[in-house]
Order: sequence, then C-alpha cells, then structure tokens
Amino acid sequence: MALSGKLTKKLVENLGPGRHGDGNGLYLVVDPSGARRWIVRVVVKGQKNRKGGPLRTDFGLGSAELVPLHQARERALEYRRMAKQGVNPRFNARKEAPTFEEVAQQVHIERMPTWKNAKHGQQWINTLRVYAFPKIGRIPIDLIGQPEVMMCLGPIWTEKHETATRLAQRIKIVLDVARSKGFRTGENPVTAIKESLALPRVKAKPKHHVAMRWQDVPSFFAGLRERNAMAAKALMFTCLSAARTGEVLGMRWAEVDTESQLWVCPAERMKGGEEHRVPLTDEMLSIIEPLRAMRSEYVFEGQKRHRPLSNMAMLMLLRRMGAEGVTVHGFRSTFRDWAAEVANVPREVAEKSLAHTVGSDVERAYARSDLLEKRRALMRDWSQYVASSRVQEPE
Repeated sequence: MALSGKLTKKLVENLGPGRHGDGNGLYLVVDPSGARRWIVRVVVKGQKNRKGGPLRTDFGLGSAELVPLHQARERALEYRRMAKQGVNPRFNARKEAPTFEEVAQQVHIERMPTWKNAKHGQQWINTLRVYAFPKIGRIPIDLIGQPEVMMCLGPIWTEKHETATRLAQRIKIVLDVARSKGFRTGENPVTAIKESLALPRVKAKPKHHVAMRWQDVPSFFAGLRERNAMAAKALMFTCLSAARTGEVLGMRWAEVDTESQLWVCPAERMKGGEEHRVPLTDEMLSIIEPLRAMRSEYVFEGQKRHRPLSNMAMLMLLRRMGAEGVTVHGFRSTFRDWAAEVANVPREVAEKSLAHTVGSDVERAYARSDLLEKRRALMRDWSQYVASSRVQEPE
C-alpha cells in the first residue's frame, strides 16, 4: 500500500520558503535561496535529552531535487520505526544515496542556464551517457571510487584521449556536486587517479585543419561565383570574413549594420565568449544584401524556413568542387598566411581579425581596442585579392 500525506509533487516543486509538513513527522524545508530538503522529526523511545525530556531530533533525508516525495516518506517511516523501538536513527539509519546517473542528470538540469549554447549542454550529458552510465550509472553515488572511475576511463584513455579527459572532468564535477549535497565524503577519485598517475601519459596530437594555399584562393573563389546555391554564398562569405563556420551559419540579419558596414557577432556565439565586430567589405555586402529578399531570420537560410544552413553544406560543396582534404575552417589559416606573407600587417591586427586572444591578461587589460579600422583596411585588401580573378569565358 502506497504511503500518503498532505504534500503533492506539485506542492513540493512550488511551495515558498518555510517548513511544510507532510504528516507523521516529515517536513519539506524550503530555504530563502530556493533550495529544498527533507527532514523527519522523531522521538526516540526511552531516551532523554540533556534536560531530561523526551529525545526529539530532526534528521535530514536529502535534497528534494534528488529524493522524490515517495522515497522521502519511505525513509521517514524507517526512521520512525527505529525511534519507536528505542534505536537512535543517527547511528543506525540506512542511508540511500542516489545513483550516479540520477545525480548527473540533475547536475545537467541545474547547469542548463550556464551552458554556452544548447549544443554544448547536450554534448556534456551525452559524453556521460555513452561512456559512464552503462558502467556506473546505476551504482549509488557514495560507492563510486577509483576502480569504478577507471572502468570508464581506462578503455578509451589512449584511443580517444581528448574524449577521455572531458569524461574525467565531467565525472569529477558530478562527484563534487554529490559531496556538496552530503551524499559523499572523502577525496574525489578522479583527482586521486590523476595525482597517482594511474593512467599513462598521452601526448595529444594536434589536429590541423587542412588549408588551401592562399595563391589558389582567387581561382577557387571565381568558381564559387558561378554557383547560385546558398552553400556557395555562405562559403564565399566565410572565405572573405575569415570567420568560423558556426559564426557564419548562425549569422542573423539583426547582427548586420549595413550603414556602418559591420557585423557584430554576439558573445554567446563566439568561441572566446566575447563580442566580435567584423568589418564588412563591399564584396561581402554584395553577397549578402541580395539575400534580404528572402525575409528570413538568418542570413544564410537552409532548407527549413527560418533555420540556418546545415554545417555540412559548405564542406560537401568543397568536395563537389574537387577541393579534397581542404576544410572550411582551413580558410582561416589561409587568410592568416596571406596576412603575414603578403599584407605584412602586425600580428595583433591579424589575430584580432580571427577573434583570437592576443597577449597576456595584463597586456589585454591595457589594449582594450579591437583595432577595428586597421582590421577594416586589412579585410578590404583581402577581399580585393580574393575576388581578383574571374572565370575565363570560352572563346
């Protein structure tokens, strides 16, 4: 028979600050901060407090975010039974900790507002879902030690080292949160594994995006001019702006100021988390201005209305044009090589054009300018160079 009381799931989620009784000694305590936790008040039979009165004590049953109402009632009943028998629950209660997966899912939900974007948040939980949940997901969070963590990290540590390091970081966060909620004690096993060098050192292999030679860009760009597909327009703009693929595909008309010839990419869409101003050249504007007629939210609309172009569209176009091995991201390197070898601009100007962080924290504190006008001149020269060639008409 199911246990019942005055509270409901909806009330547990919505009641304001204070102590709210469910009956039979069970209370939901809502702190001013909004944190919700369970306590049970019991009187231990035959035991006296310091003043000689009945020993009445409150016991915490865990966070209401992790311990559902029905489970809180079951635990409260267990405490009351022990107290009725004269057994002090403080020393004899069976503590039921949530599983690793339960805590991880809750951490994911709690941190949703802090994710840089929805994709990042999904990647965070997906890493755990693929590599951790199948092995330790159902294990109570307080029973996870170094052997359990090694079960997750060991098989992929060398083969998928980058993924493994991210997995280790995410497992560590889940275990740290569990400790802060009172479900664990002692050192974090991820930290212990790292400090003991239990896993072999792996030298990370840098991944380089294959770039087109800057000498070949004008003829390639001329070929792009002959194509009317949206992917071609986006790739032309990407090449000229030296922006990242995601920044271009997520570009909205609200970010474009034609009069000032500026595209302002907001901080939440930038890899570095800072707003980036991109000077728009006449060549760039000639690509995007005709697209206004589509009346879409996005500059480069995909197959679905008011949705951006697929992130594979430009890469597939490169393949169709025979640019094997070259990546869209590689055009940033192409631009950087040209800026150094041909334009001969100061390093700071070229790096700022790529939205790279330049200098130490102290240097950046004194150099607050984004060098917009110098970058505008550089991008104008780059546009003129890239668009300098035309496809030869057949005789």
